[in-house]
Amino acid sequence: MTKKLRIGVIFGGRSGEHEVSIRSARAVIEAMDATKYEVVPVAITKEGNWLAPAAAAELLPKATQRLLSARLRGGKKEDVMIAGDPSRAGLMRLSGNVGAAEPIDVVFPVLHGTYGEDGTLQGLLEMAAVPFVGCGTLASACGMDKVTMKALFKDAGLPICEYAWFLRTEWESKPESVSRRVVRSIGFPAFVKPANLGSSVGISKAIDKASLARAIKLAARYDRKIIVEAAVAGRELECAVMGNDQPQASLPGEYVVHDEAARFLDYTEKYAGTGHVEFVVPARVSKATAKRIQQMAVKAYQAIDGAGLSRVDFFLQPDGDLLVNEINTLPGLTDVSGFPKMWEASGISFPRVIDQLIEFAIERHHQRARNETSI
Repeated sequence: MTKKLRIGVIFGGRSGEHEVSIRSARAVIEAMDATKYEVVPVAITKEGNWLAPAAAAELLPKATQRLLSARLRGGKKEDVMIAGDPSRAGLMRLSGNVGAAEPIDVVFPVLHGTYGEDGTLQGLLEMAAVPFVGCGTLASACGMDKVTMKALFKDAGLPICEYAWFLRTEWESKPESVSRRVVRSIGFPAFVKPANLGSSVGISKAIDKASLARAIKLAARYDRKIIVEAAVAGRELECAVMGNDQPQASLPGEYVVHDEAARFLDYTEKYAGTGHVEFVVPARVSKATAKRIQQMAVKAYQAIDGAGLSRVDFFLQPDGDLLVNEINTLPGLTDVSGFPKMWEASGISFPRVIDQLIEFAIERHHQRARNETSI
């Protein structure tokens, strides 16, 4: 009998997307093939403490806990962690080198936003030589920082919307100067965002100088770097990408607005199911447009040196032009998320998606292991 792979699913985290991460972890754990994998849940609290499997499982829904109960090997609540040390000692213990009976074979991070999707965790895992699902340190950092990401897209020849950016300290010291610059270069309406966050957390629409100031104040709660993007009239589409050196793109999906009163696709619209917005896949576009979206999604993925998985977001303008909005290197994997829905429509079930992501993680780990580290 083939030995099961031990998969460490890391979720939670010090991020505004902590709750979304728990939902993604639930979906991933429940979709994993129990004949192939032994799931080891590992949570990171909002304070940054790492929780051992038994305590981590308690953050998950009751149904998921029951599913895991037969798989956990008697983890004790007093094993909670590695408080204040979510680094070397914690990871060594997590990977089985210190005090654990068996090592984890592959880490499956489902951490969204800062301290999980931004390259910090990926750098730790690379340093510890632990195979993990998803993009590496560089791609994760570039994909998280919207300013750097857009610069890479522009260098790759991808069309993007107009934008401006500034630091929180600049706004605090020279608000009038920053406001004038934004109005002059971007105008209204515009969207103000933390440069390093996702799931539409901290984003708001500015229609005049007063609302611009309020929007910047909100975004500055979440990041030291703020980006202001020109509002684009058009349809919002997405495309999922998987793979390492030869990535493949899914059929694109589209967010269809049923209630024009909805301000924009914010956190509530994405995850609360208000009914104002529906995700439709495949997107109702021509075959030629769908192919262009897939090609541009792969190009965006390669522009940041992506690996494993990502989701690329687009605007389709009334004249047919496409703009790349952003790339998400650890997209939501919840029951309402676009990434699994787009692959399902492309003929790949969510359990098979998970299989492939784990295979890509092992493949990339073997590629990294080929690099010599001494002269």
